[in-house]
Amino acid sequence: MSSRRVVVTGASSGIGAATARLFRSHGWDVVGVARRTDRLEELAAETGIDVFTADLTNQAQVDGLRDYLAGLGPIHALVNNAGGAFGLASVEDSDADDWQRMYDVNVIAVKRVTTALLPLLRAGIVDGGSADILTVTSIAGHVAYEGGGGYNAAKFAAHALVAVLRLELAGEPIRVLEVAPGMVRTDEFSLVRFGGDKARADAVYENVPNPLYAEDIAEAIVHAIELPPYVNLDLVTIKPVAQAAPWKVIRGELTPKA
Repeated sequence: MSSRRVVVTGASSGIGAATARLFRSHGWDVVGVARRTDRLEELAAETGIDVFTADLTNQAQVDGLRDYLAGLGPIHALVNNAGGAFGLASVEDSDADDWQRMYDVNVIAVKRVTTALLPLLRAGIVDGGSADILTVTSIAGHVAYEGGGGYNAAKFAAHALVAVLRLELAGEPIRVLEVAPGMVRTDEFSLVRFGGDKARADAVYENVPNPLYAEDIAEAIVHAIELPPYVNLDLVTIKPVAQAAPWKVIRGELTPKA
């Protein structure tokens, strides 16, 4: 069987980079997409994947990605991973520009990329095959929490987008999957959210026993896509055991009650 090709967005760091590495180790052809060329080139040198620099909030650059991929040949899976959170202020006090940025990258970019690449995914379905569209959302798209207004709104919208897409593609051999992580310790997520304030970002994970890591989410993503094509993991939520909800995280050792 010839190698299958997967496109992973947000591949320059965190969950996206871990997912690209794991797919490659499983023998997939991988195209990593992100805004930062230097990070992508480092990942390509390490793993041998193909890379493409694009800002997915820019339609012309998404069109460029589509054209580049068309030149490579069919694609068999798309992982919409690019996203981010900006700020933790209240609905009243938060900056509307931060909300716009979050909506653009977490929702509209997913729509842009999905629309652009669906024809290539369909072209890759031959001889009873199938294709996959997996979107990484967040538990913030399912449970609201104080300070999460803009991010909650964006991720709730991304969850709705996935649900509608699944209905619209029903009847085609295309799985639509959603992975919604909880607390995941990566190098950049909280740092970006808090505008580069490292102390505040580190405090999010302080004394939390075993928060999730990017590699844990990558395992779930690759597993979901490598399952038999008739198995659709519609929604997978993943939290560390120490996190019962977005707003309830246990700090310190987990111990059984006496």
